[in-house]
Order: sequence, then structure tokens, then C-alpha cells
Amino acid sequence: NSSAASDVYKRQPVGLLDLDLRAPNCHVVLGVGRLEPVEEKGIIAPEVDGIRFMSVYFYAGENPLPLRGRDVTNAMIELLTITRWEDTEYLIVDMPPGTGEEILDFVRLVGGKPVIITTPSKLTIDKNLRLLKLLRSLNVRDIGLVENRPHPHLEGTPAELLKFGDVEFLGRLNYDPGLEACIGDRDLLLRTKLASQLAEIAEGALR
Repeated sequence: NSSAASDVYKRQPVGLLDLDLRAPNCHVVLGVGRLEPVEEKGIIAPEVDGIRFMSVYFYAGENPLPLRGRDVTNAMIELLTITRWEDTEYLIVDMPPGTGEEILDFVRLVGGKPVIITTPSKLTIDKNLRLLKLLRSLNVRDIGLVENRPHPHLEGTPAELLKFGDVEFLGRLNYDPGLEACIGDRDLLLRTKLASQLAEIAEGALR
């Protein structure tokens, strides 16, 4: 229910950093509106219903940001170094798919405990297998796996990703037909079936 979903992030101060620098969209999901960071000895990440949120969107707006190579690294370093998260206990980072500069730089600069989101599609599984191999080569552990929109005829497909042995399967997110209409409305989002499923997964991951 919506109470369970909201309790998960309200129990401890949570931050959300959108590091999909070329195509940020967390602000669309949250419906941040005219929210803006505050400059004070750095940048204080603005608060959205108890969540500290930072994104390159605050500086690029809806304009495309055609970054490449070293520009990606520099933009990431700037966001990481100037942002003040205040009393944030957990920082959730939304990364772009694949094995590009963002993943390599974030692991090098910050570390963290990645959670891999996969669909049952062979294409997505192949991509995530490559990602898992990369993370292993970088000695990154404590990985969790979430299956998004499982298909009844492809049940058990994540087994390919779990063969690494120490990848914990955190749960499944079933297709929610009412989700699209709730994007941008935080109250409605917390009432969706997806939010309830996410709350259960988060509860299990934090135990």
C-alpha cells in the first residue's frame, strides 16, 4: 500500500542522484516542477517529499546534452563534488544502461552496491551479463538483481544472471497497467502496485 511504500524511504534520509547525463528522466517521474538547487558552499540538493534529489536536468533543462568522452567524466565529477546531501543516509544513483564511462567512473570514484534491473528479454540479459562481468573484473560485490516485467513464458530467465553465485535475487516487478498515468504525480505513484512491490523489495534488501 502507499503507506508501506512511503515508509521505506521516510525511515532514513534518502538521496536520489540521476547520473544518466545524456537522457535524465528522474525529474519527470518525480514531477519536480520549478524546484531548483540552492547554492551555499556548494549545491544543496533540493528536497522532494523527503527525498534529496540532484540531476543535470537542473542545469540543462529539456535541452539535449551531447556529452562524450572526458566531458562525461568531468560532468559526473562536478555533480559528485559540489552536491551537499546534508544528512542523507542512503544515496540511490540512477545509472544509464550499458558499460560506458558513467559506470567505470562511478565505481572508480565512489564504489557503491549496484542493483541490476533486467527484463526477461535475451537482449537485456546479454547486456547485463556483460555488465556483471565488468563489475566482477572491478571487484565490485554485494550485487542485487531485480526482474522487471517478467513474462509468464520466460519464467526463470534471470537464472543466467544468477549463475555468478553471489548475485542475490531481490524480487520481481510485475507490469502495472496504471503506472503510466501516475508518472509525475508522487502521491499517485505511491498508490500503484509497482510502489508496493518496490517497497517489499527495498524492505528485503535493507534487512
